[in-house]
Amino acid sequence: MVTKEEVIEQYDIEPMDEADNVDLSEDDLENGSKGQLIKRAGQLRDRRNELNQMASERASKRDDLNAKTREKVDEAQEHREKRDELNEQVQEHKDKRNELNAEANELFDEVEELKQEMELGSGKSIEELKEEIEDLEFRQQTEVLDAEDERELIEKIDEKREKLAEKKEKVDDTSELDELVEEAEEVRSEASQHHQKVTELADKAQEHHNQMIEAYREADDIRDEADEMHELFVEAQEAADRHHEDFVRVQKRLRELDKEEERERKDERAEKREEEKEEAEEIYQKFKEGETLDTEDLMKLQKTGLL
Repeated sequence: MVTKEEVIEQYDIEPMDEADNVDLSEDDLENGSKGQLIKRAGQLRDRRNELNQMASERASKRDDLNAKTREKVDEAQEHREKRDELNEQVQEHKDKRNELNAEANELFDEVEELKQEMELGSGKSIEELKEEIEDLEFRQQTEVLDAEDERELIEKIDEKREKLAEKKEKVDDTSELDELVEEAEEVRSEASQHHQKVTELADKAQEHHNQMIEAYREADDIRDEADEMHELFVEAQEAADRHHEDFVRVQKRLRELDKEEERERKDERAEKREEEKEEAEEIYQKFKEGETLDTEDLMKLQKTGLL
């Protein structure tokens, strides 16, 4: 699991220093002078802008990481689809291989049956018959036999020779057997080819499976980095929002102070006008009583509209 510090170092992110943040207490807001508040508003605005820029950079890197995560997920999905496609082909070749092996087994069973029908598994073998004939001929040549025994011995030799000839004829006439063996071997060879394809395709499917797992793992790692980058973005954005809120509060307070100053100026002007009016009325009363007015007194009467 990646940490925030590792993400900051890996992506060269400027860490947020709390010491650079600007604080605003209620006492500062309510009791600070206008000049102090204007200065504090500038500090809050500048820090807010710095934090917004920091948040924007972090959001951009987060979005880049999220895009890379989606790319890796798409890559993993492509490997998954290719793996599944190859596994389907593996199954097709397996089915065909098993079908051909079953067919080959049946053909080889027919071969064995044909061999048995041709002797080739029943009765005495050619070699056994040859040995028996040789033994009988040796006996004929070495023993003294009467006519009856001689005749019986010759009949046995002839009978053995006939059996030997029949056996040889069957063994020599193996064209049907050869064709059956060839067909069985061809089917077995075709089954082997499908088995080879099963092995090759299964290996490729495994490669795509491994690549899929790796892509998903990389996607998880990048997503973790994106999540940490989002936390860094939120950290900067929330700090920027706090500075903006304080900036707005200071601006509001400055407007209140402006209004207070304006009210004070209005009150001062009204008070001054009232004083000027009272003074002008006194001068006017003197004028009515016949006193001579100087230029300044005349200007005061003109200003208040009494002359």
